[in-house]
Amino acid sequence: MSEIRILSAGAAQAVIERIGADYTRLTGIAVTGEFSAVGAIRERVMAGANADVIVLTGALIDELIVAGRIVAGTRADLGKVGTGVAVRAGRAPPDVSSAAELKARLLSAGKLVCPDPATATAGKVVLQVLDQLGISAELRPRMQFFPNGYAAMRWLSESPGASDIGITQITEIRANPGVTYAGPLPGELQVKTVYAAGLAAGAAEPARARAFIERLTSSAARSVLAEAGYEALP
Repeated sequence: MSEIRILSAGAAQAVIERIGADYTRLTGIAVTGEFSAVGAIRERVMAGANADVIVLTGALIDELIVAGRIVAGTRADLGKVGTGVAVRAGRAPPDVSSAAELKARLLSAGKLVCPDPATATAGKVVLQVLDQLGISAELRPRMQFFPNGYAAMRWLSESPGASDIGITQITEIRANPGVTYAGPLPGELQVKTVYAAGLAAGAAEPARARAFIERLTSSAARSVLAEAGYEALP
């Protein structure tokens, strides 16, 4: 069976797996994905990892086009994703609708889990939010980092701590049935990131990869993207 190989940010995992499964059923072409934090995927692409399609933040797609790792003119945007708050499934979702409410919830948390800020977009956002709320020093000892948002949400879903809280991309929260989505970061603290796909410069299956990118970002895929947590761009 022919194969389309994808290297992707974790924020797009649920969408790629769902659309990829439909694509395979229709075409007989396998879609295999490897998912991690954006920084880790960028490093793999720069090191020459084999792939046909790359899905990262729009900014990194543009950077990799300049670096010659993604074919110029092939960037296709999926949409933008916000950052949200989660608790273990079965817990009543806390009120995080304002900066004051979020601050109170975070200060009462046993642990705060999120992707590693060294490589992940959401992790960087969490550190920024703690600074804006003025609680970085107090929360740092209770923070636990993970390679990506999926790993953080898996841990949270099994956490025995009733007050533990997770923050990551909304798409990574919605994809995990073991956690409950409490809501987005409130207005002034919210950060939304555009994600995009591009054709890898060394693609073994460039024509099929282009066709998959078109399917992934088509109007027909809009409902799947919206359900996963993507907002359409203007």
